[in-house]
Amino acid sequence: MKTPTLVLFTPAEVRKSLGSRTKELRLLKGWTRNTLANRAGVSVSSLKRFENTGKGSLELVLKAAYALGRLEEFGKLLHPPAARSMADLTRRAELRGRKRGRI
Repeated sequence: MKTPTLVLFTPAEVRKSLGSRTKELRLLKGWTRNTLANRAGVSVSSLKRFENTGKGSLELVLKAAYALGRLEEFGKLLHPPAARSMADLTRRAELRGRKRGRI
């Protein structure tokens, strides 16, 4: 059985990587920053800051991903783990409709 590799990244590292990958995808399409900014409906200065530093709103990131044809990748984020027992399923049913945690 293959042992999973544990790779730890900080939020800052992930943010910077997303900005860099956005720039790389834009360049692979042969688009200027103006082109992507126009297609995404964001300002060129905001896009430039995101590409260079990774700093930008979630809205900007999603709009850029949509314009680049990569929005579906965000649908894979933050899913709860698959239930592994009836107890897991029962607990999830109990949690439906809850608005707060206990701790």
